[in-house]
Amino acid sequence: MSTSAGASGALASGLLIVAPRLVRGQGREKLRAGLVGCGGRGRQAVVDLLTADDRVELTSMGDIFEDKLEGNLAWLRDANRHPRTADRIKVEPDRRHVGFEAFKRVIASDVDIVMLCTPPGYRPAHFEAAVAAKKHIFCEKPFGTDVAGVKRFMAAAKRSEEFKLTVVSGAQRRFQTEYVETVKKIQQGEIGDIRSLYAYWVGTPVIQQTARDPKWKDMTWQHRAWYSHVWICGDQVVEQHLHNIDVCNWVMNAHPVKVWASGGAVWRPRDEVHGNIYDHLSAEFEYANGVRLSSYCRQYPRGLYTNVSELIVGSKGRSNGHDLGARGINPYVAEQVALAKSIRGDGPYINHAMAVAESTLTCIMAREAAYSGQELTWDQVMASNQDLQPKAFDYDLKLDVPEIPVPGKYKFT
Repeated sequence: MSTSAGASGALASGLLIVAPRLVRGQGREKLRAGLVGCGGRGRQAVVDLLTADDRVELTSMGDIFEDKLEGNLAWLRDANRHPRTADRIKVEPDRRHVGFEAFKRVIASDVDIVMLCTPPGYRPAHFEAAVAAKKHIFCEKPFGTDVAGVKRFMAAAKRSEEFKLTVVSGAQRRFQTEYVETVKKIQQGEIGDIRSLYAYWVGTPVIQQTARDPKWKDMTWQHRAWYSHVWICGDQVVEQHLHNIDVCNWVMNAHPVKVWASGGAVWRPRDEVHGNIYDHLSAEFEYANGVRLSSYCRQYPRGLYTNVSELIVGSKGRSNGHDLGARGINPYVAEQVALAKSIRGDGPYINHAMAVAESTLTCIMAREAAYSGQELTWDQVMASNQDLQPKAFDYDLKLDVPEIPVPGKYKFT
């Protein structure tokens, strides 16, 4: 197993990059995948990919924590749990990479597909490196947690289009048959002109750690409890509510031009377990044509009201975003089917990098409007160089947690 501990960034000089062996229409042999980020979402994405296509193997893995990598490698290899896919987990010891630069070694290996499944704070740097290596990419959402990162992602997205790389996002509704068919019909005028949209993710908290191990220094702790920290998570509106807001942008085939919002932490304690994110946020977006999107997300304790949905209101009717289409296969598998077909040329070419990057920035715009109490425009956000990322990366690094944002005191710049 290789280890590394430096700061993340562009691929280190001296690493020999192996370009993808297959592009569209050039063959039907097996594809090799490498996983960056070996948590629960990453391991399930691997199962979904190998379930979607029996000519794909997992050959490389990277994570900053060895226990995450080894534990989930064992989970993936469990033939009783995964009888259809376990024999295609072929990650030898020299293909297991641990450390803050492990992603570089996964990308530099002879994989055709890089699966980016770390916490989203790392997404821009990892995506940029995978595109530079001309790898096909499965990229979990969201595509960053701050403006500078998403703009960096967007620049790499343009290059990925020039290279004709396949990029499939973890915004799985874009591959869910019910949504695909419904959105197409809405865009064709099935419910008339769109008058307004509504998006909700009213759910329960994501608490990954209930106590801090005394051995964990600040950076280690914040990675173990990443959902509670804005720099690496983005807050709920970015990390989770993106699913609903992305559907609305997809329906509109556009991003909003301005937003005002409010939010805060009602039940969420002010302690290190709960970090510095809000537990509720509401936003009023407006698109260039004047149509408005009302959005609301919250994470309150279990047993309370929940609602995860979208509503599109037209001049001739309304839709929940998936009621005008036939039910299809598991969308998490469907997105991986589309990925493999796009790479091989068996299906349409797919690159959702820019579309989902715009949805990510839409969510960041709402977060910053709520934190600051100001109305913000798309142009204001695009003009910002907001960068929340640490300037160094080390397991023992001291890393203070900013106070939870207070409107009127917090400034968006």
